[in-house]
Amino acid sequence: MNKPTLTKNLFELNLAILFISTSGVLGRYIDLPSPITIGLRALLACLALSLFCTCKKANFQLQTKDRTTILFSGILLGLHWTTYFYALQLSNVAIGMLSLFTFPAITAILEPIILKTKVLKVHLLLSLLVLVGIYFLVPDFSLQNNQFKAVGFGVLSAFCYALRNIAMKSKIESYDGSVLMVYQLFIIAVLWSPFFFFLDSSNLITYLPATILLALLTTAIGHTLFLYSLKNFSTITASIISCTQPIYGILIALIVLGEIPKPTTIIGGLIIISTVLVESIRLRQSEKKQPKDLA
Repeated sequence: MNKPTLTKNLFELNLAILFISTSGVLGRYIDLPSPITIGLRALLACLALSLFCTCKKANFQLQTKDRTTILFSGILLGLHWTTYFYALQLSNVAIGMLSLFTFPAITAILEPIILKTKVLKVHLLLSLLVLVGIYFLVPDFSLQNNQFKAVGFGVLSAFCYALRNIAMKSKIESYDGSVLMVYQLFIIAVLWSPFFFFLDSSNLITYLPATILLALLTTAIGHTLFLYSLKNFSTITASIISCTQPIYGILIALIVLGEIPKPTTIIGGLIIISTVLVESIRLRQSEKKQPKDLA
């Protein structure tokens, strides 16, 4: 991968992260039960991406051996979104987004085990830094504390997200990224549909415009671009670089919702985000030594 190509790929990855980061503000703004928001989000995004894939004549056919993995990844994506939105509702955008970003640490531990790849010491060190940052996000380790519960939901969301990304890493070379997202979104829309029958959806019309924005900008565009980026970077590298997402999300929340992070949140966030700089420097050095290493 030459320098212009690397720059282009990094730009595309960061653009995907910017779009995905709008989920924080939208998740806080939409006053609906999380499963309903996620089910509707998946349905609308699925329709939009299906139209896009049809227009570009994408191949929707799946090999039988891959169907279980894609079904599993769809469930994981739905669980990731649902628990993440619970974290946002229990705290604020900063806490919700930063706690989610334990997923690079979880990925660094799980990926070598699942994909049987080489364990890099630098990734373990960066994972430790992320966990130290998370420590500053929790003022009181008590189940009575909403912030503690929010971090717990955020970490659970991170675990589901890490597993989903690892599962998709093995399939992205064989299928169109948009097609994979269509199948995952369809799975979520179907499996989450029962929630509409026993959870309160009286405010659905009020928050429909925001949900449409969540479905199209955050989901259909942002997550598809991120999935494509896995072709150009390792799952761990893409995960760590995507730690810029809380920066975007917190800035948007500051402007739109007026949320100002606490000093301890800022400290924890800075520690977590520092992993982005370290990984970015490591990535560029690796590119100079082994031009094809990440291709």
